[in-house]
Amino acid sequence: MSTKIHTLVDALGNPVAFLLTPGQAHDLEGADALLPQMQADTLVADKAFDADERVIEPLRAAGKNLVIPPKSNRKDQRTFDKEMYKARHLIENFYCKLKQYRAIATRYDKTARNFLAAIHLAAAVIWLN
Repeated sequence: MSTKIHTLVDALGNPVAFLLTPGQAHDLEGADALLPQMQADTLVADKAFDADERVIEPLRAAGKNLVIPPKSNRKDQRTFDKEMYKARHLIENFYCKLKQYRAIATRYDKTARNFLAAIHLAAAVIWLN
């Protein structure tokens, strides 16, 4: 059994929201659930979120700025702020801190509810440090 942890972090790399999906689920399933509640003015995401109808158009309609590199097979290559994209390391740093907790790195809990609770607990400790 595998699980994906989808996370929104703020500008300092602190977690704001979580969602668990099955391991075979696409990243856009997490985006569908988390992005409508995003309060920040800018979204920095990787190429997996380069989807016009599900991510880009709704966020632009809401007046949000997007820093998402276009996929290489995209017909019309969009431009993006490469300097601002460098801030995406904050989410990777958060996952590195989260995986320092053995129970989360090895998915020790059997139920999704308990696993998500462990993630919230570890995230609270990370937030306080």
